[in-house]
Amino acid sequence: MSQDTNMMNCEYYKEALTADPGFDDKSGHLDTCVACREYSAEMLTLNDDIAAAMVLSVPELMMPELPDLETENVVSLSERHAISKSAWLAVAATVLIAAVIVIRMTGTGVEYGRLEEQLLAHVDYESGALLAKRTPVSATQLTRVVPETIATMNHDAGLITYAMSCSINGKDVPHLVIQGEHGPITILLMPHEKIAEAVTIDGVNVQGIIVPVGDGSIAVIGSREEQLDKVKQNVLNSVMWST
Repeated sequence: MSQDTNMMNCEYYKEALTADPGFDDKSGHLDTCVACREYSAEMLTLNDDIAAAMVLSVPELMMPELPDLETENVVSLSERHAISKSAWLAVAATVLIAAVIVIRMTGTGVEYGRLEEQLLAHVDYESGALLAKRTPVSATQLTRVVPETIATMNHDAGLITYAMSCSINGKDVPHLVIQGEHGPITILLMPHEKIAEAVTIDGVNVQGIIVPVGDGSIAVIGSREEQLDKVKQNVLNSVMWST
């Protein structure tokens, strides 16, 4: 394997490991590359530290002492059965809601009614891509993610520090990150996601917009402090669909 090919593989793996610390495409690269193996261990440790910091300390449940009950206040067996059934239904509903929340956080197995909801969930899931960087992705990586069959893109959009192919509505789309004035900005190129008009994105700490471009659309998502109009225009000027 040439040095250029090895560097390309390392760059691809480090980008993938940043988005998903458990990433492994079974090619055996991690078995032969010490640098990527060490980087994988660092990302897994960081992921464990973040998970540990999110663990809530729940105090021990203390049951209060109940007063003596008079016989006439005792619930009959049939009524008690009905109450128990209702209680179990409530518990089941709570577990289902918790499962949905977990699925949304992991970004798997869920369908969203609106495109903007899916994009927010995707950005949340790949939060590792939003690291502040000053090193641009290589031309090889950018071409791999944004091939000429999808779009022709110049560098007027900004400093591209992240480029990976991701799935949106069952289609592989380029997921790019550029560095803005107030932090990283996510750009999703969706040549097959046609919309009739621009759609705003309003998250807890982020804002964005999805704009129609020909038969597709482009999403630009950044912090609430970021002025996205200029970024959006630069992206629109930089991308021309090839499909």
